[in-house]
Amino acid sequence: EDVDQIDEAIRTIAMVSPRIVAINGGDGTVQAALTELYSGGHFGGSPPPVAVLPNGKTNLIALDLGAEGDPIKALERVVELVSNGRLEDHVIERQLIALDSGGNRPVLGMFLGGAYLADVMLYCRNRIYPLGLPNGLSHVLAAILGLFAIIFGIGGGRLPPKPEPLTVSLIRQGQLKGKFSLLIVTTLEKLLLSIRTSDTHGGDGRMKLLAVDRSVGALFRMLGATWRGTLGQHQLAGVHFEQGDEIRIEGERSNVILDGEIFEAKHGRPIILTSTQPVPFLRLAA
Repeated sequence: EDVDQIDEAIRTIAMVSPRIVAINGGDGTVQAALTELYSGGHFGGSPPPVAVLPNGKTNLIALDLGAEGDPIKALERVVELVSNGRLEDHVIERQLIALDSGGNRPVLGMFLGGAYLADVMLYCRNRIYPLGLPNGLSHVLAAILGLFAIIFGIGGGRLPPKPEPLTVSLIRQGQLKGKFSLLIVTTLEKLLLSIRTSDTHGGDGRMKLLAVDRSVGALFRMLGATWRGTLGQHQLAGVHFEQGDEIRIEGERSNVILDGEIFEAKHGRPIILTSTQPVPFLRLAA
């Protein structure tokens, strides 16, 4: 019923040594559950595979694992795989992002949005969701308003705020500095806009980064390549694809969002992202 109950729920579930753990919720719920599963020590370091049911505002993780639409049907699919003895055939491995912002323990997740993308996500959460529109329509409206603000170089008021400068450092690959309209770090196979990271950078599970400079030209080059299905296949001015095992994000009070949870990057106190060892998930697609 409440995200604060997740730690107690995971502790109780661990007592019965389940073959699989099903998480019913959106990306934020999944992030909180994964953090407790792999940092709480309830399963002796070896939690069972995780099935994700799509039942939240955003369901990127569930979609990446082949679950979309009705969460009840997704749960029925999980039960079917268990009862038919086909569970192991559908277990896949994914690395997680471990985010360290100076807290007690790293937070685990699979999709991080930063720079102007985080501002638009927060704008959608705080200004558009309260209107009561369907989730899909809310996301489209937020994207249109964000694109409008970027094109005309405006922000604030009734629009998302203007982007703040960021420094993104990758071990061995150097630094990216500037204002970015889009910053994504993920271990998912798909980014936003159906961009497949495994096609562009291989399927080794390391964190993939997509950053787009805050210029109309760079943004439209990225959108054009996405429309043609060629994004990541060729170098584009102002569009950066990288991958690595450690990424540092530093800025002047700039927000990043890891699967729904907000963190703030500051100068002198960077957010540090590292990739975990592979962990098991249940892929529900046939």
